[in-house]
Amino acid sequence: METRILTINLDKRSYDIYVGAGLLNRIHDFVPNELGKRNIFVVTDKNVESYAQLVVDNLTKHTEGNVKLITLPAGEKTKSFEEVQKVSNFFLQNGLNRNSMVIAVGGGVIGDLTGFCASIAMRGVPYIQVPTTLLSQVDSSVGGKTGINTKQGKNLIGAFYQPGAVVADIETLKTLPQRELLAGYAEVFKYGLIQNRGFFEWLEDNADKVIALDETAVAYAIETSCRAKAKIVEKDEQERGRRALLNLGHTFGHALEAEAGYNGTLLHGEAVAIGTVMAFDLSVRLGLCPRKDLELVERHFMHIGLPTHAYEVEKLSTNVDRLIDIMRRDKKVVSGNMVFILVNGIGDAFTSGDVPETLVRDVLIDSLGGERKGGRGLWSSKFSSLS
Repeated sequence: METRILTINLDKRSYDIYVGAGLLNRIHDFVPNELGKRNIFVVTDKNVESYAQLVVDNLTKHTEGNVKLITLPAGEKTKSFEEVQKVSNFFLQNGLNRNSMVIAVGGGVIGDLTGFCASIAMRGVPYIQVPTTLLSQVDSSVGGKTGINTKQGKNLIGAFYQPGAVVADIETLKTLPQRELLAGYAEVFKYGLIQNRGFFEWLEDNADKVIALDETAVAYAIETSCRAKAKIVEKDEQERGRRALLNLGHTFGHALEAEAGYNGTLLHGEAVAIGTVMAFDLSVRLGLCPRKDLELVERHFMHIGLPTHAYEVEKLSTNVDRLIDIMRRDKKVVSGNMVFILVNGIGDAFTSGDVPETLVRDVLIDSLGGERKGGRGLWSSKFSSLS
């Protein structure tokens, strides 16, 4: 298939996003500068080490410098100070300098961690994102957000640091576990909810094709998602305003992730799906959004196989006070006020720091308590047949 190319226009920090099939075998074509004798450092995790090896093999043939690979444990817990130290030591012990290049091959965890390490090594060295999951191809690899988690919350330590290129090879999605694929779809769906109802309607008709990895459908979904994010990032690179729209569902979702302990019980995209339903629910309670739009969103997630309420996640604590406390530590908090992404309806999102905490609590209690459906762990048992 033809490689699709998008550009994020950020003056001297501009870069291209490449979407296509079989791109890892010619990764050298997408390096923005001459390889020459520069040393290249590839960071990956155990789940996708074979893809990283393709990158290493290709670049070894096209550079006179050394190509070094480090493989980290898979999972959200890798986004930690301990792994930052391990990667940084690997860089420095193997001859990193400001002419070196760093390449992240993996999902959002590897991309976020590697980008952060690149931003602080030698006060900044060039790096490239090679996302291998649907979530990272449509979201985390684009826009320059890097960071790690702490016990206080998700992504609270990090930097805005743009990559030199993003290379999204859709072939890597074929080996992605179904659960990870569905979790990534939650971020695709987000772009149809915040400002593009037409994309939402396309997904209503084509979601099954995207999940089945129909080449044309998935490439269109990735390109449309990246194009939407690019337009927002170009206007608000460091999230001073409109870029916050990309966090639809994340204020609730990040709190659920932290409460679940980043141990695989709840994936990021699953938390975003639940958080998005909560955001629509909150908007309905505020009299902003028609209830039918909430029902459309909830039905779409259920059709795909994603959770829509927190009570569906087994062994998740129902401590609302603790969740509120985590939400108060979110990066989007302004002057002590929690900031939420609300909606007037599908395709019409906006930010607000003026939401009564009593309503937030009501939304959390409803999602955690399962008043609407009764019972706990329904999604987990249903999902077991899909993983």
